Amino acid sequence: MLLKKATVLIVDDDPDVLTAVKLLLKSEAKEVITEKNPENLNSLLQRNQVDIILLDMNFNSAINTGNEGLYWLRKIKEWKPNVTVIMITAYGDIDLAVRSLKEGAADFLVKPWHNLKLLEIIKDLLDKSEDNNQNKNNLSEKKNNSSNPLVGTSSLMDDVFLKVNKIAPTDANILILGENGTGKDLVAKAIHDRSLRANRPFIKVDVGSLTDTLFESELFGHKKGAFTDAREDRAGRFEDAHGGTLFLDEIGNISLRQQAKLLTILQNRQVTRLGSNKPTDIDIRLICATNLPISELANDDRFRKDLVYRINTVEVNMPPLRKRSGDIELLARHFATIYAAKYLKPTITFSDSALQKLNNYSYPGNVRELQYIMERAIIMADSDVLTADDLIFSSIENTSPEAETFDDMPLSMVEKTTILKVIDKHNGNITRAAKELGLTRTALYRRLSKYGI
Repeated sequence: MLLKKATVLIVDDDPDVLTAVKLLLKSEAKEVITEKNPENLNSLLQRNQVDIILLDMNFNSAINTGNEGLYWLRKIKEWKPNVTVIMITAYGDIDLAVRSLKEGAADFLVKPWHNLKLLEIIKDLLDKSEDNNQNKNNLSEKKNNSSNPLVGTSSLMDDVFLKVNKIAPTDANILILGENGTGKDLVAKAIHDRSLRANRPFIKVDVGSLTDTLFESELFGHKKGAFTDAREDRAGRFEDAHGGTLFLDEIGNISLRQQAKLLTILQNRQVTRLGSNKPTDIDIRLICATNLPISELANDDRFRKDLVYRINTVEVNMPPLRKRSGDIELLARHFATIYAAKYLKPTITFSDSALQKLNNYSYPGNVRELQYIMERAIIMADSDVLTADDLIFSSIENTSPEAETFDDMPLSMVEKTTILKVIDKHNGNITRAAKELGLTRTALYRRLSKYGI
């Protein structure tokens, strides 16, 4: 919002302050309201559409505890949660002013101030407030748009959309929990796209697949000569994401040593490249994701609790597809539309038998599995009406443990079936599956590629 269109309220018991601010802003703002007595705040806010408030920290009132500003800030946020508040403080009250930021103040101003600095702060906060409101309005409009990858109308997905709506405009660290294939990466991107960092980089890193050496080089960067293959200086992903969002996927699979290094970076907000002693300041919004339940992350033998607290300011749980009542058909039609266009097919419809088959399946691979099922069906279908026979589900579900036998099966099929069972047992966690199979992650990935899994 432009300051020219804004109404500014100044609340201070010093008439000189009121006069000075009003003289400064009267030619800049739409309207400037001054008030000496904070007891009148509620009635003023009811009578006027106030965009921003400058609120003193101390008043000669009955409260007079040294925390008057915090008291009235809480009241303002109770009456008008979305109004922007700047606290006015003396040097001796800076600790209180910092506390006010945690209570919902947008910024604080120390007396005496420079007029140009005050104008800059007000204009900047008005711009952020407008972006914030725009992001909130856009979410409900976009959540079921076919161009938006987050699709769903179930009550569980409504809870996800609501939480994304609330947290996107903040800089809070987010932990996204959920089974493989539920769309955790899409939620991370949706949060970034609706944040105030939307025009800055969104950097994704699959940290679960990185060795200790690669972990440091990939995230923190390196100087030329730091190790054998370091032929030039290279910025890490933290630096690449500066000003934007860094998304660390599979965070539950990193080692305790990697966790310690990550915690240090997050605490200091500085990163030092391998081979260098010079730290670089970083400004990132951190989003992490894991398929582990939060109870496993709370296990000290597996994950540092101090890091869990650091990455988990707000938690988003992505529900498995089998629990999203009503969303299966919606998603199937969504993917059918996408792949019909991609493969130049006519508009696709579904027979009753196809819909029944889709709704009766448990989807161990969640939305990702449904997506692949629909892509394959669109490619292979002989008609623009999909039938039950066009829908081929994963061999994991088609294998009955009771009836299974390896008699007369080729060795390759035995190996493939065993790999599928172990991956399913560990809910798609490749690291755990490889460990049980006695393979490295790389060796397991080669076999997955070999068998087209």
